Amino acid sequence: MVSKEFKTDLLLGLFIGSLILANTLGTKITSIFGVRMSFGIFFVPILFLVTDIIAEVYGKKKATSFVYIALIVQVFALIMVYWSIKAFPNPTWGNQEAYASVFTATLRMTAASVVAFLISQLHDVWSFEFWKKKTKGKHLWFRNNASTIVSQFIDTTIFMFLAFYMVAPKFTVPFIISLIIPYWLFKIAFAAIDTPFCYLGVRWLRKK
Repeated sequence: MVSKEFKTDLLLGLFIGSLILANTLGTKITSIFGVRMSFGIFFVPILFLVTDIIAEVYGKKKATSFVYIALIVQVFALIMVYWSIKAFPNPTWGNQEAYASVFTATLRMTAASVVAFLISQLHDVWSFEFWKKKTKGKHLWFRNNASTIVSQFIDTTIFMFLAFYMVAPKFTVPFIISLIIPYWLFKIAFAAIDTPFCYLGVRWLRKK
């Protein structure tokens, strides 16, 4: 039988894995309904889903610990990526330029993600707890979406400006704002879609 502790550890692994994947795969640009999107957008909703599940079952303190643990791992990954770029390549390996090109972009995105992740996730945990008290523990669907929608806006805004501001002449403030809106709207849609999974996750975690 799967224990509650194992389920919690599994969610922590999913949480950290999704954060790392959002950054390492985020340089890939895909298209959703004709809109240019970073592939990392598919992993960000998982982060908020997991913290909401943990906050509902364990409370604010446990959810906050998830955020700090993931932050430490992310900072470690950032340092390792930087080291791997700067490490002297073996003369027989001819991919240093391509490697540096891909991971240098990842480096800035990861640094931006660290800041955006910390602020938005701490807000999400605080907001979820705030609405939980206001609703007296009822209406999980409302708390899940109310906390996530605002937190996703914070995450998207901070990340976009830190990751892309002036990387090219066209990345001005108005242009970045024009990028933030569709990204945020897609994240809101994902948040609405994952509401049933929040209920299922809470039920699964509580089940003995």
